[in-house]
Amino acid sequence: MKKALLFISILLSCGLHAQIETSTDEFLPKGFAPGEEEMMRDYINSINSRSLNCINTAPDANSVRTLAEWEELQAVVISWKHYPTILTEIVRHAKEECEVIIICENDAIVKNTLGGAGVDWTTNVSFVEGDIFNSVWVRDYGPNSVYLNDVETLAFVDWIYNRPRPKDDVLAPEAVADFLGLDMYCTTSVPTDLVHTGGNFMADGLGTGFSSELILEENDATNQWGISNHSEEDIEQIMDDFMGITAYPKMTVLPYDAIHHIDMHMKLLDEERLLVGEYPQGVADGPQIEANIQFVLNNYTTPYGDPYEIVRIPMPPKNGNYPPTAHYRTYANAIFLNNTILVPTYEEQYDTTALRIWEESMPGYNVIGIDCNQIIPASGALHCITKEVGVSEPLWITHKKVKTACVEEETEVTAQIKHIEGIASAEVYYSIDKINWSSSSMTANGDGTFTAMLAPFAVDTKVYYYLQAEANDGKTITRPLPGAEGSWSFVVEECTVGTQHLEDFETKLETIFPNPAGAITCIPVNNEVAVEGKIEVTDILGGKIETVFEGTIPSGASKYFIDAANYASGTYFITLKTENNIQVQKLIVK
Repeated sequence: MKKALLFISILLSCGLHAQIETSTDEFLPKGFAPGEEEMMRDYINSINSRSLNCINTAPDANSVRTLAEWEELQAVVISWKHYPTILTEIVRHAKEECEVIIICENDAIVKNTLGGAGVDWTTNVSFVEGDIFNSVWVRDYGPNSVYLNDVETLAFVDWIYNRPRPKDDVLAPEAVADFLGLDMYCTTSVPTDLVHTGGNFMADGLGTGFSSELILEENDATNQWGISNHSEEDIEQIMDDFMGITAYPKMTVLPYDAIHHIDMHMKLLDEERLLVGEYPQGVADGPQIEANIQFVLNNYTTPYGDPYEIVRIPMPPKNGNYPPTAHYRTYANAIFLNNTILVPTYEEQYDTTALRIWEESMPGYNVIGIDCNQIIPASGALHCITKEVGVSEPLWITHKKVKTACVEEETEVTAQIKHIEGIASAEVYYSIDKINWSSSSMTANGDGTFTAMLAPFAVDTKVYYYLQAEANDGKTITRPLPGAEGSWSFVVEECTVGTQHLEDFETKLETIFPNPAGAITCIPVNNEVAVEGKIEVTDILGGKIETVFEGTIPSGASKYFIDAANYASGTYFITLKTENNIQVQKLIVK
């Protein structure tokens, strides 16, 4: 920390920041303040040569995993600079779910403000005090929570902030890391220097990250500051090494969102769903948003190999106007806080629809609206002024939701469940009325996954379910976090092949043999007419293991082969995809 303070003192004495730091009360926008953009070249050159109290190499771990925002949190960080009414409401609700860490210049002022609004700051509220930040936009410059070896060690990763604000960029993240006693890895030194911003990044906890192409514009060889020479492959490698991001869709920047941060119009709700802001047809950024979503759907899948489910939410107007002639109002700029979700609001006539969509999409969560009319002219809302911190020892559950089940067949429920101390037990709780609940024990598969088989249900039955796990140290958690109130559901239907709705086949996936398998395994396909298709092998969670074939499947009988000796023992799925249908068979490898 002393090295960072010395670095800031040198910058300020040289006048680098004098143009924008005229007083402690001056407002710094989410975008560039006047004169800042011209300072970026010199600022980043100075960053590349600084000596920080952080680790300038990637974590030495078998795997690095970036926290997904819906995971369990120990804290949320805010910077107390401007917008005290909004910040007060965030503290009021957040402290009921986790610790609130407030970066501030004078904690007495903050305490007086909170106390005057009836917020008890003596419980679940901590203060990190000092002249250690420039602006309120902690989402963009705050440290990012990652886990080494999936669940073993919580750490931070800090990028170069894309604004020449050395207190935000250096002192604030280090102060939070010091306060929590966490290691922090920094992408600040060549060759792994990376300019990035938190509002332009979201992750699913399983290796997929999303950004706009702003990250390319600010880091590639043609960037406007002329100080970086990273190819897209270089950028992806840095994100993989430091944050475990292995799939990284980067979308075209929007015409009217001047800061190009994706959190202004989209948000991951879980591993399988994207909440996307929607404008009236042809209005504002609507056409480009739709093009970006189609790009994602056409080129990327969920970690389980399925298309993303898109949840639409309106982008509300102001006085009937949309950008560029009105502020960038958004309901996507929300924040998960364990069992609570804070959503920006503007006008009741639009808010009621947005809050209903949030509540229907996230049942069981406490969805709370906070008026953001004061802050939205600065192109930011609640997500922009908060930064989550994961728990130190997560009990992590990931699960491909059951969508449908077949009458007269057992329903398989599989999840990946991990904790540093190991898993003592896991259960599936299920109900047909959300009042009377039964449970089925999940069996460990030996690879971090657990499976339960639910007894057959009658046709047209709607089944609600959630997962609960206990670690060997006694910690328990449910997924979804609200448990029974937030339960998922599926409907039992008539099925003709496996769990798919397949009728009038022209292409048929015949019985795979041998099964169980241990060596060369045959995948027979019988085709009435030639068709374009793909045959894939996925693991029990839907992760792709191998593409066996992709191209034209000829008419008649064809055979395709895999060598099961190359696979670890366990359960796999062979999927045949064509234009008209999907067929799946289970394969057991001995």
